[in-house]
Amino acid sequence: MDATDTTAPASRARWAVAAAFFINGFITGSWAPQIPLLLTRLEISEFVLGLLILVFGLGALTAMPFSGYLMTKRGSRPVVIGFAWIVVFALLLVVLSPNVWVAAVTMFIFGGSIGAMDVAMNANAVAVERKLSRAIMSSSHGFWSLGGFAGGGLGGIFILSFGHLPHAVFVTVAAAAMTAFALPHLIGEDKPEAHEHHHFRLPRLPTIYLVGIMALFSMIPEGAVLDWAALYLKQELGADIATAGFAFAAFSGIMALMRFLGDGVRNRFGAVTTLRVSALIAACGMLAAGLAPNPWVAIAAFAFCGLGVANMVPIAFSAAGNQPGVPSNIGMSVVTTMGYSGILVAPSGIGFVAGQVGFAPVFVTLSGFLVVVCLMAGLARHADFRAMPQTAPAE
Repeated sequence: MDATDTTAPASRARWAVAAAFFINGFITGSWAPQIPLLLTRLEISEFVLGLLILVFGLGALTAMPFSGYLMTKRGSRPVVIGFAWIVVFALLLVVLSPNVWVAAVTMFIFGGSIGAMDVAMNANAVAVERKLSRAIMSSSHGFWSLGGFAGGGLGGIFILSFGHLPHAVFVTVAAAAMTAFALPHLIGEDKPEAHEHHHFRLPRLPTIYLVGIMALFSMIPEGAVLDWAALYLKQELGADIATAGFAFAAFSGIMALMRFLGDGVRNRFGAVTTLRVSALIAACGMLAAGLAPNPWVAIAAFAFCGLGVANMVPIAFSAAGNQPGVPSNIGMSVVTTMGYSGILVAPSGIGFVAGQVGFAPVFVTLSGFLVVVCLMAGLARHADFRAMPQTAPAE
């Protein structure tokens, strides 16, 4: 009876945190097909668009530590819910922006809310793992990718059929409904461990920063596909807006599928082998995307890249949380901050470079980053762990 009483709310919380990941990914994916329209609607250059994307990233990186601070006071549950409600309306605010200055403010809010929610929902996933005594992180990230697939895939078609503003309104209403229905079931930590954060010190162990570089090089390609793949297909390969939206959708859809399988693959082959092979697959996909002769080949290449990228970040995060000699929360803080710089800040630099040389050479170059991760894969050996004995029935 006691086991059932404990497991039932944890099981509901497991799906609630999955919904949080899905909502965050859905809003982010819905942003992808809006990017080329922002360029033309505000009559701005790729350079200015790159600055706006940089503002998005700076908002996220500013809000991430603040989210961590709030969690030391309140726990992850209210922080996830609070920032989720900001995320729900953030895309609509960007789409309603009448000029580049208002867009800059709304992009900062958008990025800040996405980043803060991301940190809190990852922390909440850890709390659920402790309740269930088993890993759910890879599949949680799978729900983020599934949300990105839904947002990116439906977004281009919806915009083409009804326009950019109705699309933003639909996304807002759908995300609000999911937030209201699912997130109240999130689990709360028994005691927010505030004392762990009173004396934050950067670790001296260099290995943790090398793991951070692995996370960074794994997430830069993801950020590049999110922010620039649609524009690449539209401007350089001649795709229409609906087809262009399929680039990130295919990437996210395959990535989602592989993340749902990721725990089983890692358990069978180990973190190092999984990361090494994944990085090689991702590098091949990114290289093929940069050399693609038409939009559909590029979409297929991005999908193949997503197959490889899928489990690279979860493995890096697991390695960070299990580094000997480094407290788990500090290791995670360092590596997640370095990693998310790749998806939040680096794409702005990619935009600047692409404005000079085009996107195709950029994607070819990014394949080299993924080869570097393959060569560094041995650093992920601490990601393998022995699961705790089950104390309650599985879901």
